[in-house]
Amino acid sequence: MTSTTRTGTVRDPGWRWAVGVIVGLHLLGWGALLLLVLPSGVSYSTSGPAALAVGLSAYALGLRHAFDADHIAAIDNTTRRFVDRGRPASTVGLWFSLGHSSVVFLLCLALVVGIGALGRAVSDEESGLHQFTGVWGPMVSSIFLVVIAVINVWSLRRRDTDDAAPGGLMWRLLGRFEAAVDRPTRMYGVGFVFGFGFDTATEIGLLALAGTATLGAVPWWAVLTLPILFAAGMSLLDTVQGAVMRRAYQWSPAGERSRLFSYSALMTWISAAVAIAIAGVQLSALAVDEFGWHGLFAWIGGADLETLGFWLTGVLLAIWAAVFVASRRDLLPNRTS
Repeated sequence: MTSTTRTGTVRDPGWRWAVGVIVGLHLLGWGALLLLVLPSGVSYSTSGPAALAVGLSAYALGLRHAFDADHIAAIDNTTRRFVDRGRPASTVGLWFSLGHSSVVFLLCLALVVGIGALGRAVSDEESGLHQFTGVWGPMVSSIFLVVIAVINVWSLRRRDTDDAAPGGLMWRLLGRFEAAVDRPTRMYGVGFVFGFGFDTATEIGLLALAGTATLGAVPWWAVLTLPILFAAGMSLLDTVQGAVMRRAYQWSPAGERSRLFSYSALMTWISAAVAIAIAGVQLSALAVDEFGWHGLFAWIGGADLETLGFWLTGVLLAIWAAVFVASRRDLLPNRTS
């Protein structure tokens, strides 16, 4: 249940549940791995240190992929829309990461129960599975990013001009999309679809194959600690990112209403522009790979989205910090008067 403070800010108790889920994933993943490794004596066992190394690798993959640019843009823009609608938004990042991690878990489960054909398809980049997911993942994530960016800009312009919602088929479709993703739990489905890009799923799947060979005598279900550790790492940072951006969007500079709108508009335009840019990079790379288009498409599609994710996080936080500092200075008494 949510409530509203006197200032109109939505009080969202969902963060307590989010913390519980994240702590639970860490305890389950690391606890299960250590309980399987420690009885054999990590210092003397040949498989113990290797098992811990594989577990650390899975956890590190989760942390790194939380900074994927498309993750950040999806969580950021969705959080922006929920805050604008007065809806709880503290668990947007968590639900997205849980959906994404579910694909990884299901893949690892299929691998460890002995579906050999799937293992070969995951390992072979020329397989039909890779060909399908290589198109499906970027296409769906790009469409989502463009649509959520358009909805945010549309909402901003409506608020500034007090216009009614425009008519037409496109706007009705946007309205249906907005209604379909109207609460944080719906981001589970979005994250699940994003996961079909198989970039992260492939890496953790290969880790599962390596883990099966490394752990040897350990029961097959022990390998499932790897996707759990992956989920723990990604959910931790995705949730923190969503919570920080929720705070940034809910906070407003001191002063006149127009200043609030200027700050909100700045953050909205930046988030929307980044989302569209990321979609452009993904679609350009897809055009190069599938249709052989080069030139401008090759230049745009060659952008490093992993590095962009770190830059994007830093830029958004820097803007919020700069506006916050400037606003605090305005609140200080004028000592020279």
